[in-house]
Amino acid sequence: MMSIMTALSLAGAAGLNAYIPLLVFGLLARCTDLVDLPPEWLWLTHPVLLGVVAALLVVELVADKIPVVDSVNDVIQTVVRPTSGGIVFASGLGAAEVVDGRTEINWVAVIAGVLIALAIHLLKSTARPVVNASTAGVGAPVLSTVEDTTSLTVTLLALLAPGIAAALMVAAVAALGVLGVRRIR
Repeated sequence: MMSIMTALSLAGAAGLNAYIPLLVFGLLARCTDLVDLPPEWLWLTHPVLLGVVAALLVVELVADKIPVVDSVNDVIQTVVRPTSGGIVFASGLGAAEVVDGRTEINWVAVIAGVLIALAIHLLKSTARPVVNASTAGVGAPVLSTVEDTTSLTVTLLALLAPGIAAALMVAAVAALGVLGVRRIR
């Protein structure tokens, strides 16, 4: 089981990019001893799932760099990113157990991860149109690259140095908040 800071950071990273935390988390659980998933969450390491997540990551990496397409993608991701956040948060905490031969998931943990990722996603999707409008679309690939890099960095740090990952997520939320406030004004 991982610390709450790890789970929080993974859920936050999913709010920026749904697929990076799922893919990294699943690959590390499958290929290393760095992530030790409880049996109830081992489905996250299945090669078919990892392949699908990798393919979706490629689509996300391209779509999120194109102005207007990025906004459409953000609408679609309003469901995907929170779902991913709920999964990585709950699985990171090992929030499931077998009771009478059935797997019971701790839905409070899933919902907490959903809400964390949703909050980050909403900040991101609010800031994106501001950047697109103020830079005539030139800022879209730059901001998207920063978001993807932040998601990957936070994911890796969540597993290696959870305190630093949590601090980085706070900084990312603050930066997105500033852009969101500018949009409102």
